Amino acid sequence: MREFKVTPIRNGTVIDHIDRGQAINVLRILRISELQESIVSVAMNVPTGDLKKKDIVKIEDRELEDMELDKIALIAPNATINIIRNFNVDVKHKVTVPEELVEVLKCTNNNCIANKEDPVKEPVPHKSILLSRDPIRVKCYYCEREIRDLSKNLL
Repeated sequence: MREFKVTPIRNGTVIDHIDRGQAINVLRILRISELQESIVSVAMNVPTGDLKKKDIVKIEDRELEDMELDKIALIAPNATINIIRNFNVDVKHKVTVPEELVEVLKCTNNNCIANKEDPVKEPVPHKSILLSRDPIRVKCYYCEREIRDLSKNLL
């Protein structure tokens, strides 16, 4: 069996245990494109010890913001975040979906107050509430409509 190795990164973030097929959505969440200056490595369909497969994303010279972690948790609830500093894992933790998400998901109800732009009033922030973690279910705070297809409704 041939072994494939990806070079280690000096500083940055490794997102491991991404649900199979979600690496592209993680890149979209992080707004990573071909214009990215730092090295980005993506491994998809990587075998795990329990006969399942996972995706992995490595981003050099970047640590993720809380809002990015919240979005990743919605589409890859089993992901682990490894902060690499000087070639070593400095911080390692699992993502968690918070009970309340602000400016993370767009409500799917076109008539929801969060989707209305009123020039007289202040805009209402998109706000969602976690209904369950397994499976992940989320509803709009204002109109209480459940938000389905989370990856398509990320802000």
